Amino acid sequence: MRCPDCDSDQIIKNGFNALDKQIYRCKACGRQFVLDPDKGPIPNETKDLIDRLLLERIALAGIARVVGVSESWLQRYVNKKYAEVPREVQVKRNYSGSLIVECDEMWSFVGKRSNKQWLWLALDRESRYIIGAVVGDRSEASAQGLWDSLPTDYRECGFFYTDFWAAYGAIFPPDAHEAVGKESGKTNHIERLNCTIRQRISRLVRKALSFSKIIDNHIGAIWYFIHHYNDSLNIDQDLASEIS
Repeated sequence: MRCPDCDSDQIIKNGFNALDKQIYRCKACGRQFVLDPDKGPIPNETKDLIDRLLLERIALAGIARVVGVSESWLQRYVNKKYAEVPREVQVKRNYSGSLIVECDEMWSFVGKRSNKQWLWLALDRESRYIIGAVVGDRSEASAQGLWDSLPTDYRECGFFYTDFWAAYGAIFPPDAHEAVGKESGKTNHIERLNCTIRQRISRLVRKALSFSKIIDNHIGAIWYFIHHYNDSLNIDQDLASEIS
């Protein structure tokens, strides 16, 4: 008998599952498995469907029911996927124009409501790309994290509109930053994006049972959506270029 993951022969018995089948554990890599499982490996088509459903406002338990996989397998799959998501923007700029940026922050929590986490976002007004993001508290350190997440050309040449939260003024260059109220209309696009994100990422819905329990997965889910959002804009711009 060999481990299906690492091919090691260091296999020991490790109890029984709910169907009274013997569970084996690999001492080399820790993989647990049964012989002749009722269900085979999850097909790639199912994984592709899961990848798309993770971008919708559906809890993991709902996804498990829809696609017919166990919640434990799905959680392991999601953990691995979110751990591999890049934590920086990948923006393709195929346009010219002024670099006007709108910034805002939205509240969420991980584990319990007292563990507040704030998503700070920066949006290019012309292209609608998300060009920077960070998850943290509402301190100047998080504002610095948002600034550091921006591409170099935006930090050097961009002009930024934010709300009146003091952390922005402490970090953003005063000659390239203006704090404005909602009535000005100069942060309308980022505020509309906040609504879209709350509608698409179930972990950010304020009154829901699908909140995050692990901060790494919380951040991974947000970055997974950001890359999908920016990629969809790339596709739209490519189509527009072909038509013109």
